[in-house]
Amino acid sequence: MTAAFDLTGRLALVTGSSRGIGRALAQGLAEAGATTLVHGRDAETTGRAAEEISASTGVAAHAVTFDVGESGAVDEGVSLIEHRYGVPDIVVNNAGIQRRAPIAEFADTDWDDLVRTNLSSAFYVSRRVAGGMISRGSGKLVQIGSVQSQLARPSIAAYGATKGAIAMLTKGLCADLAPHGIQANAIAPGYFATELTGALVDDEKFSAWVRSRTPAGRWGNTGDLVGALVFLSSSASDFVNGQTIFVDGGMTAVV
Repeated sequence: MTAAFDLTGRLALVTGSSRGIGRALAQGLAEAGATTLVHGRDAETTGRAAEEISASTGVAAHAVTFDVGESGAVDEGVSLIEHRYGVPDIVVNNAGIQRRAPIAEFADTDWDDLVRTNLSSAFYVSRRVAGGMISRGSGKLVQIGSVQSQLARPSIAAYGATKGAIAMLTKGLCADLAPHGIQANAIAPGYFATELTGALVDDEKFSAWVRSRTPAGRWGNTGDLVGALVFLSSSASDFVNGQTIFVDGGMTAVV
C-alpha cells in the first residue's frame, strides 16, 4: 500500500517555495521521491533552497524563477521547464501574500497585489500546465488555500476573498480536467508558525487565542501539511477531485 504514496520519478513544481510553507512542501515532496522544482522571485534564495533540499534528500531539486502573477512570464517560465525537465506531474500553487487593513481603508494597490499573487497566479500556472497534462493523460494540481476561505476575521476581507476563490477555482479545474485523468484539489492550512508569522507567534495574546480556538491546542508546524500534500500528489488520491482538505487542528470543525 505504501507504494501508492511513492513519488519516485515524478516531477513537481511548487510555486513560492524558497521559504516558509512552500519550502516545507517542496522538501516533503522530495523526501517522497519527487524531483522538485523550487520556485521563487529571488534567484539566490531559491537556488540555495534547491541545493539544501537536494543535499538533504539525495533527490534532484532545481531552482526556477519567474513571475507567477504575470501570464506572459508564466508561459515563458513553464515553457523553459518543459524544455529542460518535461511536463510536471505535480504542480502546487502555493505562492501567496497577506495584506491587512480595515475594509474602509483598504488600498486598491493592496487588493490588486492580493488578487494577482494569491489567485491570478494559480489560474495562470494551472492554465499553462494543463495542456501538457491533458496530452499525457495525468497530472496533479494542488492549490494552497486557507481557513480564511471559510472563516472571516477583521482586516483581511480581501485575503479571504482570494482564498475563497481558490476553493472554487479548484472545483472548476476538477470539472474541466477530471475527464483527462487530472486531479485538482486544495489544502487549507489553519494557523501555522513560519518565519512569515513570527510576529504573530510571538504575540502572546494572539497565540493564546490561536491555541484556544484550535481544538489541537497549538499552532501548526509546516511538517503537518506534508502528509496531505503527498497524498494529493500521489496515485493514492486518483479518485479524489475538486476537494479542499482543511489541515487546521480542527479549527473549522468547532464554534
